[in-house]
Amino acid sequence: MTSWRVGRFSGLKAWAAVITAVGLSALAAGLASPGGEAVAKPPASMEFCKIYPTAHACAASPVVNCTTCHTVPPARNLFGAQVAEHLAPGAARPLSDADYIAALPAALKAVEALDADGDGISNLDEILKGSAPENGDSRPTAVSCTPGQTRSAAAGRWNTCGYDPVHAWRKVVLDVCGRSPTRAETDAFRRRLPSESSWREGISGQLDTCLRSPYWLGVNGVLWNLANAKINPQDSIKAGPRAGSIPLADYEWDYNLFAWMNTGDRDVRGLLTSQDFVKRVSDDPPTFAAVPDADLKGMRQAGQTVPREKRAGMITTRWFTTVNTMFTPIPRTTAAAAYRQYLGLDLARMQGLHPAVAEPIDYDAKGVAAPACAVCHSTLDPLTYPFTRYDGIIRNNYNPNRLKNFVRTDGARVVEAPEAGEIFGQKVANLLEWSQVAANSDAFAQKVTWDYWKMMVGREPSPADQTEFALMWKSLKAPDKFNYRVERMLHALVLTEAYGRP
Repeated sequence: MTSWRVGRFSGLKAWAAVITAVGLSALAAGLASPGGEAVAKPPASMEFCKIYPTAHACAASPVVNCTTCHTVPPARNLFGAQVAEHLAPGAARPLSDADYIAALPAALKAVEALDADGDGISNLDEILKGSAPENGDSRPTAVSCTPGQTRSAAAGRWNTCGYDPVHAWRKVVLDVCGRSPTRAETDAFRRRLPSESSWREGISGQLDTCLRSPYWLGVNGVLWNLANAKINPQDSIKAGPRAGSIPLADYEWDYNLFAWMNTGDRDVRGLLTSQDFVKRVSDDPPTFAAVPDADLKGMRQAGQTVPREKRAGMITTRWFTTVNTMFTPIPRTTAAAAYRQYLGLDLARMQGLHPAVAEPIDYDAKGVAAPACAVCHSTLDPLTYPFTRYDGIIRNNYNPNRLKNFVRTDGARVVEAPEAGEIFGQKVANLLEWSQVAANSDAFAQKVTWDYWKMMVGREPSPADQTEFALMWKSLKAPDKFNYRVERMLHALVLTEAYGRP
């Protein structure tokens, strides 16, 4: 295996011990070799969601996990065994990726009416409703009320069978303003209840007020904490105010950019595409402003040292390249972090595998072409190439000749690594194109929506939430709906039953 810094990807080594040279997928509709052993196919995870776009597992991500059809890959579970039995019967093994993808829809269709786990529920019902077709203890659940319960709840103080406007309004005050509403405020809102348009206006107005509050926008506020998993702050290497013992970069600039792109009438895709450098102007009320490039000159350890024309939002900041790229010539950890943090695809869990033709190529002599490693690196390495011209620690800049600095430590061939790469099967010339493809993908919209859903609703989308969640992320993308404006999405999210049902 490779010696690159794996971080959360240490799990890849464990997986590699049990997979064959054919590769690993998120589906166990694995193939039967002439000897009867199971192998697996990387493209299956995304293909499954193309076949079942309304499946619960596909609502929040464009891929499914390997446990849909595997126990420990490549071994199949009960559902995977059924699919394998109907997958191009009689065809010579192993199937090519193209033949496999062509045969998969028919194989899945053939087992839809079957019941792999014997729980009395068809495979198709379990796939669509969010339970596991291979696990008899996993059954679809639905929260519903009888007609009598619905009428009774609607007439009560709290409507536990549907959307309750007072409950939703109180949650907005608590979740977004960070305080409890007063009795007078509550009574005033209740007076709006006879008119739906009036209570909707009351919730919308309250949300607008709270979205400008220090609790939402301030340091250590709601948006700050939402960004934590993406920025990964480490105080020991922080520069600027409250600097650590080894000040390398200041993550506060990253929080500024994150808040800037998630507020106002700004396009949230700027998280991956913005060329702005943003400062915090005031803490109360919290306000931000873009910094002119001329003002960046001479700023020691500034949050952005990459030329404007080479910037790609949060994934080219000084902090991001410092903590991820460091001194690595082919910064696989950097690409994997961007893939996970902004697209919701975790290669450590075999998500988002999309092998590129003739990859990987072992430019840095790390052994990535070994059969057990190639299954992941055929996706990861082409994802990484566009990051190779961005320095990590110290310089944190774009350098087209950067790889020449690593010949002595990583071999003469390292300079052959291209800047062009591939993401989601689409070839890109550089990181700017990479970020555009990523930002316009379904995965990005789903990840943004998922982050806010989990934060606001207080849990991940459930099978019962599937319709509302899918509508939310699709509307985020739609030009005539939210058009990638987060605050527009939040106004709709607080009106969902998932948010407003007690």
